[in-house]
Order: sequence, then C-alpha cells, then structure tokens
Amino acid sequence: MIHLKTLNKKGLEDFVASGEFQHHDFIPITKHRAESHIRNPKATDDQTLLILAYDEDQLAGYVGCLPDHFKIDGEIFRYAWLSTLFISDQFRGKKIAQTLLNKAFEEYQGNIALTEFTKEAESLYNKTALFRYIEPKKGKKYYFRTDLEIIIPLKREKTKPLQPLFKITDSIINTVISTKNIFIKKPDFKFEILDTIDVESKNFIAKFKNNRTAEEINWAIENPWVLEGKTEDKKYLFSSYSQNFRYFWVKIFDKDRNLNICSLLMLRNGHLKIPYLFSESDLSPFLDFLSYFIARNKIKKMTSYQIDLNKKIDSYPSFPKIYQRNIERRYMFHQNLIQNLPEHFNPDFQDGDGDCLMT
Repeated sequence: MIHLKTLNKKGLEDFVASGEFQHHDFIPITKHRAESHIRNPKATDDQTLLILAYDEDQLAGYVGCLPDHFKIDGEIFRYAWLSTLFISDQFRGKKIAQTLLNKAFEEYQGNIALTEFTKEAESLYNKTALFRYIEPKKGKKYYFRTDLEIIIPLKREKTKPLQPLFKITDSIINTVISTKNIFIKKPDFKFEILDTIDVESKNFIAKFKNNRTAEEINWAIENPWVLEGKTEDKKYLFSSYSQNFRYFWVKIFDKDRNLNICSLLMLRNGHLKIPYLFSESDLSPFLDFLSYFIARNKIKKMTSYQIDLNKKIDSYPSFPKIYQRNIERRYMFHQNLIQNLPEHFNPDFQDGDGDCLMT
C-alpha cells in the first residue's frame, strides 16, 4: 500500500537530523541540499519541499519542490519548480510517479513549473496532459578546448579502446590553444572578482527587473546543492558533488571607476555558465574580461542563454572560441499556473532562474 509523506522546512529539518533519510537503498536528498532548501528565502515555513512515497515501510520514490515567486503589480505570486523526481526500479509500474506529481499539484494548486528535464521525465509530464510549453530560451554552447577523450567514446562506445590516442590528440591541440591564449592579456580596466554579492553590487542590480534579489542569489552561493568532492554520492541520483564547483561574482567598472556591469559566473569541471548578467553599457568590457577568465582558467566550454551577450560574441573575433553550436532550454508550466498568471505574462527568466543556478 503506497502512502505519502510531505515535508516542509521543519519536517525536512527533522527528517535529516534523525538520520532516517540514510536508512534506505537510496536517499531522497543530501544533507547539504536539505539545508539549502530550508534556508531558501523564497520558501515559506508551511510550503512543501519534499514528498516521499512509501510502500509499507520502504521508500519507493520522491519528488522535490523548489518554492519561488513572481512579483506582479507589487503582489507576490507563489509557485514551485519540480527539482527532482525519482522512482526506485523495484517499484516501477505502480504509478507512483503520477501519485507523487498529483500530490505536488495539490500542494501548490497546480502552480508548478519545470525546466532542464530529462527525456524520460518530459514524456511523463506530457502524459499527464496538464503541462504546456512556454517560450524557450535560445542559447549557445561555446567550446574553447578539445575533449575528444571523453566526447567520442560517449557517442561511440566502440571507440573506447582508442581513448589513449584521443588523449594524446587533446594534449597536442590544447597545448597549441594554450600557447595562443598566452597573448590574451589581463584587461586594463578595473574589475573585481568576489565570492558573494556586496552592497555596491546589490544597489546596482536593484535597478534591473529580475526574478532574484541580491540576497536570494547570495543564498544560492552560500548554500550550494553541489559541493566540491572527488566522487558523487552513489545513493543519491542527482547532483551532489563535483570535482570542481565554484561561483564568482564579477564587477566591471568604467573609466571613471563607476560600476556598470555585474555578473555571476558558475564554473563546474571546466564548464562555465553565466546565470546572471546585469549591464548598463556595451558588453565589450565583459567579453574582454571573459576572454581573460577563460584563458586563465583553461575553461573547456561555456553555456550562455544571454541573448545580447551571444549576439556580441558573434561580432567579436577575438573571443577565444574554437567552435559553437545552438542550444535551447525548454520550460513547461502547469495549465493552472498559466491560467493564474496575467495574459501574455513574460517571466523574463535569466539563465539562473529555477533550479538552474544550483547545478
């Protein structure tokens, strides 16, 4: 007999403190991710953060919720992102996923959003006939170094025996690239790289329409879902550890030393993302900084859904990319969420909105 257990901030805190979450074949959340959810400034005390499905006393699956809100005409409209959904193979075929989703819909009155979903999850969401696609974000993936040793065997398993050859090829090509990048100089304008958002930056980004305040972005920086470590937790099926994972808050000043560009960068194992970007000027200085940052940190690739930045890169021949391709981030809104929002509502998502900032 399947029964559900819903956990709000206090319930999740007690669940993790008791150690109960570790007493199963898999765990529904890591301790540090639970602490991050509990400290989420957009979550109220009574909102559900995690829903557990049990078959008798065995954990069968779970779904995680990340509370969020829009400010519409000065009023707060609350909704949530589904951030995890997992069913144990042992309990497949019992419609547990649908039961968990139905409970999440009930807890949030259908005000549910989705992004960065797997094909398997997308198929499930479409089967409910309750979700609608909204306007996707168009982006670019830029490559700065070769990684044939990893990429080719992933796409063509039969080539695994050739990995040593691919590694040598990578080494030769990337040595040439590193030599070329030596000539990328440190920008001659003032910039700062901080661990968190400071007061000056807070006042600057307050001028822009944005779904997250400085305090909310700092919450993510200070309470990450991914910690630096050598191996993932095998009992948790979502991101929890990475060999390298770090946020950078970047400030760029004009010739009069006035702050005119701020950005949050996220770097994970050589992959750079730009969750947030705020600018009052031409983005050329930011691209000069990015070029220097990419060369200095030997970054392999960069994902960007920043439309204005991507357009600027297209006309910026000195940007050190060796290849680029188009990508798309899709979003799904529950039909109730669409009905409850104003007609033609534009969420104005930046790259880091939803749970994208966290992984």
